[in-house]
Amino acid sequence: MSGDGLEEAARHKLGAAEFAYLAGGAGSESTLRANRAAFERRSFVPRMLAGVGPRDLTVSLLGRLLPAPLLLGPVGVLELAHPDADLAVARAAAEHAVPMVFSNQASVPMEDCAAVMGDSPRWFQLYYSTDEDLVDSFVDRAARCGAGALVVTLDTTILGWRPRDLDLGSLPFAQGKGLAQYTSDPVFRRIVLERVAAAAASIVTSPDPSASSTTRPKVTPTAVRSLVSMSRHYPGRFRENIRSPEPRAAVQTFLEIYSRPSLSWSDLASLRDRTDLPIVLKGVLHPDDALRAVDHGVAAVIVSNHGGRQVDHSIAALDALPAVVDAVPDLPVLMDSGIRSGADVAVALALGARAVLLGRAYAYGLAVAGRQGVSEVIANVIAELDLTLALVGLDHLAGLNREMLVSR
Repeated sequence: MSGDGLEEAARHKLGAAEFAYLAGGAGSESTLRANRAAFERRSFVPRMLAGVGPRDLTVSLLGRLLPAPLLLGPVGVLELAHPDADLAVARAAAEHAVPMVFSNQASVPMEDCAAVMGDSPRWFQLYYSTDEDLVDSFVDRAARCGAGALVVTLDTTILGWRPRDLDLGSLPFAQGKGLAQYTSDPVFRRIVLERVAAAAASIVTSPDPSASSTTRPKVTPTAVRSLVSMSRHYPGRFRENIRSPEPRAAVQTFLEIYSRPSLSWSDLASLRDRTDLPIVLKGVLHPDDALRAVDHGVAAVIVSNHGGRQVDHSIAALDALPAVVDAVPDLPVLMDSGIRSGADVAVALALGARAVLLGRAYAYGLAVAGRQGVSEVIANVIAELDLTLALVGLDHLAGLNREMLVSR
C-alpha cells in the first residue's frame, strides 16, 4: 500500500478527532506539504551494469549495529490509533530489531514497553519539564529501562497552532490521554497529591461565603465525558477515580509543567552533567544550532520540523538536511518529517542522513491493523529501500551520495 493509500485507510478506520490529531499540521499545513514536496523534487539517476550483489543495509549508530537505517520516531497518544497503542509498536519494533523512541506523551508507560522488547534497542524522547525533579525522574527511568539515548525535543516547548484539532475542540491531553509517562511517575504523582492537599486546605481555611449552587459551573455533556476519560486514564479503579480530585488535578498539573518554553543551551548543559546517556537533539534545522550542539557534547542531531506540526511556513526538513550535514561532518545526523517509503529513506541517506525516523507511516499502520500493521510498514519500508539501492546500482548504503540525485 502506498503512503497515500495507507493514510486513506487510516482515515476510514478512525474517528474525525483521532485522525485529525495524527494527520494534522500547523496553520495552513504548508510545512506538511513542503516536507513531501521536498522529496518529490529529488530524483535518482540510476547507474547500469554495476555488478550489484546482495545488499548490506546495516548501519552503526551510537555504538550499536542496526539492521537498517531506520528508527520508529516518537508519536504521542497512540491510543487514538489503536487500543494496544505503544505496546503494539514496541512489539513490532522488536520483531525487526529497529529502535523505537518511546514518546514522552505515550499511552503506555516506558517500563511496560521495555518489558516486551527484550534486548531490542530503544531510546526515550524527553520534553523538558518546568519541574527539574520530574526531568531527573524521567531520565532515571529511561536509563533503568535500557534506553540507549535521550532524544531532547526542541521544537515543542509549546504546542503549535493546529486548526484541525482546534476546529473539533480536541486536545487529547485535556482528557487524560497520552499521559502514561506522567501518571506512572512517582515524582509527578507526588506533585499531584501535594496540589490536591493544598487545594483542600485552602477550602477549609478560606471558605467562600458567596459560594452557592447558583455559582457552581454548569455541568455539560462535554465536561462529563472529559471527567470520565480522565478517570479511566488515571491509575487505580475507575469507581474511586471518578469521585477523586486526583485525575483532574493530574491533567491540570501536566498542562502547567509538561514543557519549558524558556529552554536554553544552559539547560542542555545542566542535563549533560546529570546523565551518562547519550543526548540526541531533535528539531534542529539551522546549521549554527548543529554547531552549538557539538560544543555541548551531544551524540547526534535529528533534522526535523516535527512533521509540519509546529511552525507553518517552516523550511522542509529534507531541504535543511544538507547544510546541517555539512556543518557537522563528524556528528551523526538523522532526519524525519515527510518520510513515507523506502525510496524516501534512500533520498535522505543520499543527502547525508545516517538514519531516518518514521512517524505517521507506522501510526497509520497501527490504526489499520495494530501490531501487524506496524510490522508490515517496517518490513515494506526496508524492502523498498533494499530494492531501490539495487536498482540505482549499489549494494551498500555508503554508496548513496548527492551526486546520484538531480533536483527538479
